[in-house]
Amino acid sequence: MSDASRDIIADELRMLRIFQHNCIEIRGYLGDIAISMQFLRMMDMDQTDSDLLRELQRDAQQTAADLSDRLNLSASQIGRRRQRLEESGIITGVSARLDPARLGLSVQAFIQVSMVAHSPDNARSFQSLIRTRREVISAWTLTGEADYLLRVYCRDLPALNMLVHEVFLPHKTVARVQSQIVMDQTKPDSPLPV
Repeated sequence: MSDASRDIIADELRMLRIFQHNCIEIRGYLGDIAISMQFLRMMDMDQTDSDLLRELQRDAQQTAADLSDRLNLSASQIGRRRQRLEESGIITGVSARLDPARLGLSVQAFIQVSMVAHSPDNARSFQSLIRTRREVISAWTLTGEADYLLRVYCRDLPALNMLVHEVFLPHKTVARVQSQIVMDQTKPDSPLPV
């Protein structure tokens, strides 16, 4: 690599570090968000890493030998790449996908929640509530009319009704709740587009 190329890369890394610092300062009020650090980590990824991530999202139980055949790398190279992706935080964990219907969870719904007032205390209180509710499998904060979007699974409609009317609506931070019951999931949850 030429000296000029090294200088260009060093300058780009300095700019990325400045970008990282500014992003953290700007977004610091939202908590410990390391968006720019993830961006820096992504800079180290190549096409093989992307292919490995796609394969692992498809089936995380594949062995290094299985992945080696698919990606034309040795099993030890696969192992090193996977370990690097785990250590960098790109791979955050491995879990099993379960069939909700076979577990007796026949109702899936999305619930929009609007808060009474926007304050850090209200946010902490509501977030604490949803962390304790196993029915809530994911939650997002939103822009627009609703403040939160919750994805929930319940045994049946009475269980969903209880969750809305006896848990969410009476909570001191909640002004309004609107739920949409899923009739059919036309596209299953899919891997991230890497």
